[in-house]
Amino acid sequence: MTLTDAHTERFTLLRPLLFTIAYEILGSATESDDVLQDSYLRWSRVDLATVRDTKSYLAQLVTRQALDALRAGARRREDYTGPWLPEPLLITDQDASTDVLLAESVSMGMLVLLETLGPDERAVFVLREVFGFEYDEIAAAVGKSSNAVRQMAYRARAHVQARRSRFGPVDPARTALLTERFMAAATSGDLDGLLALLAPEATFTTDSGGKVAAWSLGATGAEKVAGLLIGFSRAVLNTPGVRVEAVTYNHTPALAIYRGEVQEAACLFESAGDRITSLYVIRNPDKLAALAVPRTVTRTDA
Repeated sequence: MTLTDAHTERFTLLRPLLFTIAYEILGSATESDDVLQDSYLRWSRVDLATVRDTKSYLAQLVTRQALDALRAGARRREDYTGPWLPEPLLITDQDASTDVLLAESVSMGMLVLLETLGPDERAVFVLREVFGFEYDEIAAAVGKSSNAVRQMAYRARAHVQARRSRFGPVDPARTALLTERFMAAATSGDLDGLLALLAPEATFTTDSGGKVAAWSLGATGAEKVAGLLIGFSRAVLNTPGVRVEAVTYNHTPALAIYRGEVQEAACLFESAGDRITSLYVIRNPDKLAALAVPRTVTRTDA
């Protein structure tokens, strides 16, 4: 086996894990692919005799590249037209269906929450809380001392727990039922049915990026969200050529909205108990294009 073959074999084995790390730091599958490509080029020049732990080494390398990409893209996100939402994933592997922590970590609600952390805190939280790396490994990845990383991990954990405590863990079965009831109420224009499904503080967020017309500037509160959805149903869902399909994105039930054969939107939900707390609608065609590529996410190295 040549050195190039050895590099490729090690990287390929860990690629799903490395993609998952990059995606949870960046919230973008497209940017994660770029990070992995750049990371592999750097990895191909490494003397393998100096690498004691391939998983740790590559996780640190990918984390550094992801942080560089996150900081480089900060200005683009500031200038982004309208709200910015993470890029949804079409996940086809089984790990996310059996690993509750993994499913929670790639949910749209968690990714939106991670956007409220600073870059280093986000990377520390992901590496520690999701993937279980040691503090010294994380310190090498983010360029901080182990003590500083411990403090950052504590702050990030408290920040996330304070906000996730309102929602609880992802329950795909319950979310699937809510999604089915929501689709029936929305497509039929059932205002009372929608109000019964929405939490009082429910929010509606649309990400179009200025690439297409946004369906809404957003709404907060069950009555406003329900009213918006009724208007949306009349203007979009019940027009000729439009169809809605129940799908699974980010390992949670979701809706895909098509006009003809072209996907115009992806709608993902967040719920608490038997109520929907957040609706995220991705309209940006660049983000929707990424859904054509099935993804594998995992917390393991095999």
